[in-house]
Amino acid sequence: MRIVKYLGPHKLAVFLIFVLLIGQAFCDLMLPNYTSQIVDVGIQQAGVESVAVDELSRGTADRIAATEAEGFDGALFADSYAYDEQAGTYRLTDYGRAHRQELEAMMALPLAEAHGMARADASGDLLGQVAVAAAREEYRDLGYDMGAFQMDYLIATGLRMMGFVLASMVLSGCVGFIASRTGASIGRDLRSRLFAKVMEFSDAEVQRFSPASLITRGTNDIQQIQMMSVMLLRMVLYAPVLAIGGIVMVARTDASMGWLIALAIAGVFVLIGVLMAVVMPKMRIMQKLIDRVNLVSREMISGVSVVRAFGQQAREQQRFDAASTDLMRTQLFTNRAMTFMMPFMSLIMNLLTVGILWIGAGQVDAGSIQTGDLIAFITYAMVIVMGFLVLSMLAVMAPRADVAAQRIQEVLEAPVSIADPADPAPLPRTGLPGASLEFQGVSFGYEEGSECVLRDISFKVQPGQTCAFIGSTGSGKSTVLKLVERFYDAGSGRILLDGADIRTLRLADLRSQLGYVPQQSFLFSGTIASNVGFAADAMDPQRIDGALQIAQAEAFVAEKPEGADAPIAQGGTNVSGGQRQRLAIARALASDARLFLFDDCFSALDYKTDAALRRALRERLPGRTQLIVAQRIATVMAADLIIVLDDGRIVGQGTHRQLLAGCPAYREIAESQLSPAELQQALAGDEAALEGSFARAAAFLDGDDPAQMAAEGGEPR
Repeated sequence: MRIVKYLGPHKLAVFLIFVLLIGQAFCDLMLPNYTSQIVDVGIQQAGVESVAVDELSRGTADRIAATEAEGFDGALFADSYAYDEQAGTYRLTDYGRAHRQELEAMMALPLAEAHGMARADASGDLLGQVAVAAAREEYRDLGYDMGAFQMDYLIATGLRMMGFVLASMVLSGCVGFIASRTGASIGRDLRSRLFAKVMEFSDAEVQRFSPASLITRGTNDIQQIQMMSVMLLRMVLYAPVLAIGGIVMVARTDASMGWLIALAIAGVFVLIGVLMAVVMPKMRIMQKLIDRVNLVSREMISGVSVVRAFGQQAREQQRFDAASTDLMRTQLFTNRAMTFMMPFMSLIMNLLTVGILWIGAGQVDAGSIQTGDLIAFITYAMVIVMGFLVLSMLAVMAPRADVAAQRIQEVLEAPVSIADPADPAPLPRTGLPGASLEFQGVSFGYEEGSECVLRDISFKVQPGQTCAFIGSTGSGKSTVLKLVERFYDAGSGRILLDGADIRTLRLADLRSQLGYVPQQSFLFSGTIASNVGFAADAMDPQRIDGALQIAQAEAFVAEKPEGADAPIAQGGTNVSGGQRQRLAIARALASDARLFLFDDCFSALDYKTDAALRRALRERLPGRTQLIVAQRIATVMAADLIIVLDDGRIVGQGTHRQLLAGCPAYREIAESQLSPAELQQALAGDEAALEGSFARAAAFLDGDDPAQMAAEGGEPR
């Protein structure tokens, strides 16, 4: 079972628990023995434990000494009892106490004969009972208070039982403490390993497992393993120890009824076998159904605004109910099947008890065993059967935990497609603030054997240049940036950063040169400062403020009472889309990147903010290389190199003016966004006038005076 190997790093804890469980089992197994003694000795024998009594009258001692019973050792008897002249009786010596077992065997018949209780048919246990009755009469003849004698024995035995109970409680508490800590440690280590592994995954591995499944594996599955680990330590280790101890005690009590216990154990295994055959197939699919519920829940919660906007709450509720109902039916089936276990187990144990009482009653009547021994035998039989029951129940419960362990191992053992090279090359040192980037015949498909989304892409961006990508939706623009970040690896061709193939560089070295702004801006829970300064553990506040200024986020941050310490909710849900996008841009700008990757991150910005941000980039971060994915001509027209993509191929590259003149696809995009006058300005190469036109339009939308804007040269205020 896979779960057992998780206990490997905790060998010392397992050994300590095993030792403690042996001690606990010893304490628990002593209790039925003392119960037997209370019934047999304390009640039936009035507290008289031994035929070798502590004191004998002179007459009884003389009659015993004169006996001619077979096996009687007169020398042993003489050495075991010494005459007390003051009391006029014989008292048991230390030598006699040391040899009490031998005295028991040889004094039974002589003592019974001395009190006239000997029976011709008395032998074995029956003779012992007759001898104990004679010993009781001997104490009574000597003037002992048998009521007090009996009570003293009961109190002493009860105190010993209480001591074992307290010891068992302490040992059980220690076992529970160590087992819980061990289980928690296993859960912690697995979560840490799983999280570290997922952090190594590329987007391909994440999508292969699905985020919902990874969340389930990191929470529910690990919880199953943790709970099973505790049960293994507390119950699985304890059950065989207790069962073996019970078998030993039964053998000491009376082995003649052992076949009843064996028959009951066989019944338990038959019952568990049937349940396993019925329940295990359902157990194996239960975790997948939990994945399904989590997936549907995650989709509904993430897309709740879309669901409401299209009025599809009822349909989504039905979809969730269907997934939840499938899980409910599976759980109901397994739970209903498991409910049969306890009634049948009660039937087996009750039949075992009846069988033991039926046969044991005849043995008690025949004097073969005593009543207390029969009670102890029943108790030990229940202990043995319960021990095997626990093991069998865990055999039913283990498959679900084993499935969880298998799912965890699938993640931990999954090969990582994007990893550091075995012999990484050193990061090139050019001394320039910007990095060069070159694609050489790059083709890429998201899945092996699938259609390529990029085909034979080749271009080169010099240090300090701005390269923009534009094209229709699905043309592969964002994929280019993902390949630069090595979220995926190219299927063919090479990508060079400062002349070095990025696959020869350590991922940490590569990504330290890149500042990435994803298409979907994501913020972490925390503060504005913690999000902008995400690239370093303790970033200089001045650096954070500078990044906010460049990203045109300084104004709305200043409006918040806490400033940069204003809280950000998970996912940035407490700021607008444009604010979230500007903070994501500031996060990239605050890093030490030499190459910035802007994946359509200006889409939520108005023309005025867009133009101001790009101007701030040129002025505040000169010499840095930029890759911009955009849909708007206004965003890309000032780039040093514009690459037009269509269906994964480059259909044009050059400057804004060159593409207008020579690339039909680019001209078509421009005609859809520019007025005829603006298009003529672009064809004439008057980009300043064109930018002024965009700025005046933005100012008009913002409520500024167009006439005043024109008088000021068309620059936005």
